[in-house]
Amino acid sequence: MTDLLETTRPAGAGKTDIGKIAAAAGLAVVLWGSSFVAIRGIAHALSPGPLALLRLAVAAVTLTAIALTRRPVRVRVTRTAFLLVAAYAVVWLAGYTVALNAGEQHVDAGTAALLVNLAPLLVAVAAGKFLGEGFSRSLVVGSLVALGGAALIATAATGQRNWAGVLLCLLAAVLYAAGVMVQKVALRHVDGLTAIWLGCVVATVVLLPWAPQLIGELRAASGTAVLGAVYLGVFPTAIGFTAWAYALRRMDAGRLTTVTYAVPAASVLLSWLLLGEIPTLYGLIGGALCLAGVAISRRR
Repeated sequence: MTDLLETTRPAGAGKTDIGKIAAAAGLAVVLWGSSFVAIRGIAHALSPGPLALLRLAVAAVTLTAIALTRRPVRVRVTRTAFLLVAAYAVVWLAGYTVALNAGEQHVDAGTAALLVNLAPLLVAVAAGKFLGEGFSRSLVVGSLVALGGAALIATAATGQRNWAGVLLCLLAAVLYAAGVMVQKVALRHVDGLTAIWLGCVVATVVLLPWAPQLIGELRAASGTAVLGAVYLGVFPTAIGFTAWAYALRRMDAGRLTTVTYAVPAASVLLSWLLLGEIPTLYGLIGGALCLAGVAISRRR
């Protein structure tokens, strides 16, 4: 984690920097892919709001512990930076998490991963228009190839689908895209660790109205469900979002978010390894297309 907690922007992107960015983005993809499986596995035990509160509270505690390992601990955040961090915390960390949890009450993890990963297309368009990142041919082609792969994965996914779940996952995708855009601007004013740390704290405070319900559900929840929620807080949220912030601060938002098209592929693979669900031929081909699309989008 040491390299992921750097706070200075490098003057140039050498081979070492590119390797670190790729490693950080890859770590985030794997951890976020696992989150779809974990959420689906404990959705029966914890409601969407309480699960989001527990997940973000654990993440906030974890990030506080990580921050305290830095000597000395100095947090300098301007008013503008705090407002930007608070905005993406409400939109992405809190809003997206609740919407995704609710969506996975109705649809399977593969379908949820597909729908949520429409967000990179939204980010690429918004970043090209509002952040001046433009629309390269490789970005457009890579996005379309990866989207086709994600569609194949969804076709192969099993489980009941209904419009409530689909709409909730689409809402999560919109909140995800909006959160990335705001976070990209926030990272111009504050380092990645501070941004995600304060973001988790703000999101936890926003979700506190669900605290009484969380306490009641924890009394009846199994130990496995509680451990699953703790896993979501420590790994996909605290570590995953820290790694993501590190990469986002050093790379165009539109190009980087295309990497998340690999999340459905990671979800399929982890479902196979952890839940014993053997992916279909369509799932394997779709995963390969997702990775191919990511490779194409990164070409200059």
